[in-house]
Amino acid sequence: MLYKPVGMLLGMAAGMVAGMAFQRLWKTVAGETEAPQPMDRDGLWREILPAAALQGATFAVVRAAVERGGAIAVHRATGRWPE
Repeated sequence: MLYKPVGMLLGMAAGMVAGMAFQRLWKTVAGETEAPQPMDRDGLWREILPAAALQGATFAVVRAAVERGGAIAVHRATGRWPE
């Protein structure tokens, strides 16, 4: 039960880290400072969809790593796996 608030804080931190990671990744991959947004009038499908896929993958990987790391830390500290 105590893990819930910790998990929420970790989730917010993961979101911020994932956002920064995606910006760096996009700059490296596309050479642009900002990824195209779906509602950009001049955006092209071939730019918008890969940007969205990379962003989704980045967020999922960072979130999984943070959640898993948090669960392992709680298990080591308490001897119980968080639920």
